[in-house]
Amino acid sequence: MNLRYIDWIWHIRGSLPLPPGQSAREAFERLDPLFRRGGTSREWMGDRLTFSKKDQAAQDEMSIFDSGVLQIERGSGVPVLHYHLISRALLACFLAPLLFLAFAGIIVVKGQYEKPSPEAAAKAEAEKKKAEQKLSQVPMNPIDVFLGAPKPEKPKAGEQQGRRSREATPTAAYVFMGIFAILYIVGRILEAWLIRRRFEKRLYDVPTQAGQAPPGLAT
Repeated sequence: MNLRYIDWIWHIRGSLPLPPGQSAREAFERLDPLFRRGGTSREWMGDRLTFSKKDQAAQDEMSIFDSGVLQIERGSGVPVLHYHLISRALLACFLAPLLFLAFAGIIVVKGQYEKPSPEAAAKAEAEKKKAEQKLSQVPMNPIDVFLGAPKPEKPKAGEQQGRRSREATPTAAYVFMGIFAILYIVGRILEAWLIRRRFEKRLYDVPTQAGQAPPGLAT
């Protein structure tokens, strides 16, 4: 099976044209601060930059990514930055709903396995009614009658329903499955957008020197 058809789950790919007149060296120099973080190692060779992260801090703007490659391709037109980033966090977030779905399936199968047969259920119901009938026929103690004690009551339907509700149900598993599914969908879309915005900001923002106003703001 070709992983290319499914690796989009935890891989983010994209491309971004460089600003006019910007060289590959200048582009990587502008992007370099993103890779100067604790736990990040990088290797820059010509038009290619590779990086990997280990135990990255939460303050790292690219903490969600574990490794990646940035490549600048020069064609007949404007040079283009291609990036390919890998995130184990996205993979884990994608697999979490499948895990909770498996838990829900196990609970359903277990409940069906432990469910008594119709014959056993009918027998248990008959024994229950017989026990309730015997309980109602037991005479009360004369002292209890003299003191006005109430007669023993039958178990209420609410109490029986409460006992049933304590049985394992797959509801919680389905809820967590939905939560993680939403987190993955939102995170996958959001992270792809954010990383492109970060690269654009680094590549297109004009750095200013101390005491010098950026273009358009000079007086």
